[in-house]
Amino acid sequence: MALREVISHADMLQHFDDKKKNYVLLYKKGAENSDCAYRNIEEALKSVRDINLMAADVSQVRDIHVKYEIKTAPTLLVFKGNDFLTTVKGCNDANYYVSYFESNLFTAGNDGDEKPQKRVTVYSTPSCSWCNTLKTHLRKNRVRFTDIDVSKNQKAAEAMVKKSGQQGVPQTDINGQIIVGFDKQRINSLLGIN
Repeated sequence: MALREVISHADMLQHFDDKKKNYVLLYKKGAENSDCAYRNIEEALKSVRDINLMAADVSQVRDIHVKYEIKTAPTLLVFKGNDFLTTVKGCNDANYYVSYFESNLFTAGNDGDEKPQKRVTVYSTPSCSWCNTLKTHLRKNRVRFTDIDVSKNQKAAEAMVKKSGQQGVPQTDINGQIIVGFDKQRINSLLGIN
């Protein structure tokens, strides 16, 4: 699967899938960091299936970054349907993108037979081993969650500290209740995991 190039904001919206997460890489062709992000995302696409991913060269497409107030490239825009969720800035390695896309695919998945689940948000960083342990535990127990990398999202990091008074990760928000660290017993209790 290759990155689909879009030529305008309207073109981007036409390619969105209402039922999925949609990703748009804003990059500047020929810039080292942008070329790095583009290359690593293309590499990640070899391992991840069924995602809707587009790219726009900001030197050619001038209406997307303005609309979402993006001032740096590369930036990966993340949408749920048409709703703008967050950004991932800079060039990350291919494994980071694979992990990011897979966790968001899992977040969006729902068979339709399941009872409504509590809203779960994990605040993490890529280098945090307890964060990865926590996310593995949630996936193993089929808990859908949104993963926010606070090393890349300053606004989310500030919101996390405001909620908990703590800067450490992982932090888990389960329907408004904050758990700092990987407190397996408390997480299992709140989510009804046996």
